[in-house]
Amino acid sequence: MFRIDASTNRINPLEVKRFTELGFGERKHLQEWLENCPQALAQVDGEELLIIQKEFDGFDDTRERLDLLAIDKSGNLVIIENKLDDSGRDVVWQALKYASYCANLSKSQVVDIYQRYLNQKAQETDQTPANAVDNLIEFLEVDGLEAAQINRIKTQRLILVAARYRKEVTNTVLWLSQFGIACQCFKVTPYKAGNELFLNIEQIIPTPESTDFMIGMVAKEDEEKSADTEQKHRHTLRLEFWEKALEEFSKSGCALYNNISPMRDHWLIAGSGVSGMPYQLIFGKSEIRVGLSLQNSQAEANTFVFEGLEAQRDTIEKNFGAPLIWLPLPAKKACRLQYTKAVDGYDKANWPEMIEWMVHHMTRFENALRDPLRNINQQLKQISFEHSELP
Repeated sequence: MFRIDASTNRINPLEVKRFTELGFGERKHLQEWLENCPQALAQVDGEELLIIQKEFDGFDDTRERLDLLAIDKSGNLVIIENKLDDSGRDVVWQALKYASYCANLSKSQVVDIYQRYLNQKAQETDQTPANAVDNLIEFLEVDGLEAAQINRIKTQRLILVAARYRKEVTNTVLWLSQFGIACQCFKVTPYKAGNELFLNIEQIIPTPESTDFMIGMVAKEDEEKSADTEQKHRHTLRLEFWEKALEEFSKSGCALYNNISPMRDHWLIAGSGVSGMPYQLIFGKSEIRVGLSLQNSQAEANTFVFEGLEAQRDTIEKNFGAPLIWLPLPAKKACRLQYTKAVDGYDKANWPEMIEWMVHHMTRFENALRDPLRNINQQLKQISFEHSELP
C-alpha cells in the first residue's frame, strides 16, 4: 500500500506493521473495530451485516465463546472469528464448532440473544435499549418478524479474520467450500506512516473474481446430485414395474416376452421376426404404449417395411380394433407405429390397470401385425438395396 504525495507527485510505501508491535489486542481492538464497523467485512458485494452479539457464550455445557455473531440480509447467522497476527492452526475447527452450536438456535432464541446485546450496549452508554424485534424487521426488510426466515437449516456462515493464514487453514477452507459451506477469509494488515495508522482489510478466500464461479459450481453440483437421485429413483421404479409386467405377460396368451428379463430402462423389446424391427413396450411417467420400432441399420429397409404395412393400414387397424399412430419419421433412419395411453405412471396404485392394458393391447397388436410382417419379411429377403445388402 502506498501513500500519494500530491505536492511531489510521488507515491511512498506505507510501513507494514504487526498488531502486537503497535500494542493492539484481539478483543480490545480488532474485535471492537469490526463490531462497530461490520461493513468492513462486506467488501465483495456491499452486503450488510448486523452484529447481534459479541463474546457469545450461550452454548450449553461449554465455556466456549465466539468473538462476534452477526446476521446477514437473508437471515443467516454469521460466525466471525478474529485472530491477530497469525490465524493459528485450529481456527477453522473452532469456527465450525461455533457454527454447529448456533445451527440449533431458534428464531426466538436469536431475538433473545440480540436483545441481551442491545441491553448491554445501552447499559454501557446509559441509554434506553433499542428493541431487537423492531431492529430485525427493519434490517431484514420484512413486514413482521413472523415473515422473517432466520437461521434456516444449513445456512450458517463463517468469517475468519487474521493478518496471516497458515496453509492448513486456507486448504481446509477451500476444501469446505466444495461442500457448500460458506466460509470467507479476510486478511487484515496494519500500516504506519509517520504518526498515522491505517488498516487494510482484504477478502482473500474466496477471491472476488471466484465468488460467482464457486456459487455457480455449488449450484451445478446440487443440480447434478438431484438429477442423479431422480435417475436412480426412476431406475428402481422401472425395474419393479417390468418385473410385475413380465409376470403378467407370462400368464397371458402373448408369448413375446417369455424369455425377456426386466430392465431399468423405460422400454422393453421383443423380436418380431424381422431383423432390427422389435416390438416395444414403453413405460413413462405420463404415458404407456405398445409399438413396433423399425430400426434396422439400413434406412431403406425400414422405409420398405413401413410402407408395406401402411398399404394394409385399414386391415391392420380393423384387426387391432383401433386407429394406430403411424410415424414415418422421414428426417430419421427409424420408423414407428404405436398405440398409446395417458397415465400417471409413477403412481404404483395405477400399475395393475396399466399392466393389464399393456398385456391386452400388445396381444392384439402382435395378432394384427403377424401375417403382414411375415409376408413383407419374405419380400425383404429378396431385395438388395443400393448401398448395402440386408443381413
